[in-house]
Amino acid sequence: MKIKYFSDTDTLYIEFRPGDIVQTKDLDEDTQLDLDGDGKLCAMTVEHASRRTGIPEFSYEQLPA
Repeated sequence: MKIKYFSDTDTLYIEFRPGDIVQTKDLDEDTQLDLDGDGKLCAMTVEHASRRTGIPEFSYEQLPA
């Protein structure tokens, strides 16, 4: 998984898995979901991320299985 934040456009991009994007669906006017040919979620884009998410407080924790 890769997470990128573009401060110049206030855009958060989360790539869940690599793949060829064949369809982008609008979840709402500021959130898009990218799907591969099998309909699997590959990525999500969030516009106006600083107002809509907790991007300044972001942390990552991997828990044991």
